[in-house]
Amino acid sequence: MLPRILAIFVLALLPLAAHAQEEQQALVDRATLTLEEMIGQDPQSNKDRIDMLRQAKAVMICPRVFRAGFFIGGAGGDCVLTARDGAGSWSDPAFYTMGSASFGLQIGIQDAEIILMILTERGLNAILNSQFKVGADASVSFVVLGAGVEGATTAALRADIVAFAKTRGLYAGISLNGSIFSSRSSWNEKYYGKPVGARDIVMLMQVHNPGANPLRATLGRLGAKPTAPTPIPEDQNQIPTPPAPPAQASAPRGQVQQENLPTPLQPQH
Repeated sequence: MLPRILAIFVLALLPLAAHAQEEQQALVDRATLTLEEMIGQDPQSNKDRIDMLRQAKAVMICPRVFRAGFFIGGAGGDCVLTARDGAGSWSDPAFYTMGSASFGLQIGIQDAEIILMILTERGLNAILNSQFKVGADASVSFVVLGAGVEGATTAALRADIVAFAKTRGLYAGISLNGSIFSSRSSWNEKYYGKPVGARDIVMLMQVHNPGANPLRATLGRLGAKPTAPTPIPEDQNQIPTPPAPPAQASAPRGQVQQENLPTPLQPQH
């Protein structure tokens, strides 16, 4: 009787658990689309971004960041963070929230997609702290590149964190200075079914949710390092010369070959 009651109780909780993951899964799915739109489409135009993704140790994707202002402005959005291990496999995502406030004469509303390329261990450790404020840590260099900026990526490769932003709305651009990225522990727990920290998710890879497989596969496809072609030995680049046939023994011209004949038998008497 007791096992039957427990089974009924577990079945009753399954819809609640699935509903609890809807927000998190929707964010993961939107992050996958953002990755495809900002990097996957038109690989030739996005070559610099692809090259940077191949070198990145981790990536944070914020599919929708809203910024509104009327004298006092502010921005906010949800993000996912995933890191790559030594073998090139990407982790499941850890959830973050982004928020900022600004003051000044400003009127407008803006919708942005942001991708943060984390290029160094120092940058990743800063993000993995419970809170990371852009510009507060002088030891961590942070660069923002707008859509279509290609030439500046060479200098950006020396930064710890590089952000690409695609904006829509009334603001001319986007500034992340002063933005705070905070880990969302409650969302991590809902998505993985148990309390787990961001470092345990992206560095130790202790948990997995199949719903994150498309995001991990997209990162693996776009961020795969090209394999070097197998070198061809130099002697295989040329058509081998066939060996010369063996020389036939012949007598010099004008001379007669000499051959020793057997001695004839003497008649017997």
